[in-house]
Amino acid sequence: MEYRSKKDIGNTILIVAAHPDDEVLGCGGSIAKWTSLGHIVHVLIMAEGATSRSSIRDRKVHSEKLSLLENSAHSAGKILGVTSVKLLDFPDNRMDSIDRLDIIKAIEKEIVRLKPDTVITHHCGDVNIDHRITHEAVVTACRPQSGHSVRLLLAFEIMSSTEWQPPGSNFVFQPNWFEDIEETVDSKIKALECYQSEMREWPHPRSLKSVKNLAKYRGSMVGCGFAEGFMLLRIIK
Repeated sequence: MEYRSKKDIGNTILIVAAHPDDEVLGCGGSIAKWTSLGHIVHVLIMAEGATSRSSIRDRKVHSEKLSLLENSAHSAGKILGVTSVKLLDFPDNRMDSIDRLDIIKAIEKEIVRLKPDTVITHHCGDVNIDHRITHEAVVTACRPQSGHSVRLLLAFEIMSSTEWQPPGSNFVFQPNWFEDIEETVDSKIKALECYQSEMREWPHPRSLKSVKNLAKYRGSMVGCGFAEGFMLLRIIK
């Protein structure tokens, strides 16, 4: 069954992304659409980025890059119209070295504080370990207990991670919720330009051309010019 968001998306939305740039790659066009319609969107970024490019994690060595990524996240957030961007400092591509409960509690803390109607995060089958751990932690933090604010749970795809997982190795991303972003795809591209250090040249999947091509393809699946696809994990009406 396919859903298109109207009132179902909720008033307050929390995006939980593993790394700086994932929030834009995954749903930047939808974020810009939702904020333009008056929805409140918060972004929570779990891991620091950059430090996995060295064999040993050393934040001092990468301090300049980490500062750049933080500034990029806030700049992208302004372009997309988000209410807040919060960056945590879990180790980049090493989140499997952290007790899972610590990750879950960090997310739960933000859910209690922000009381989102909707939480959106990574697909469970991504090749990136931080994406998978973030997904699992979000699902745990959003378990549907009495009085819990979260009514809708969605998963997005990330170019150069979701499609790089071989079909036989994990669950395949099969979108069943689509957001028409024809009017906001350019805002997504502009926000991604804030992350110049993370973007690559065509034909790398994390290039601006690839990102726009995916949006065009997702749009063609549901009869519009550009779209972002999500997997519906849970909806409570």
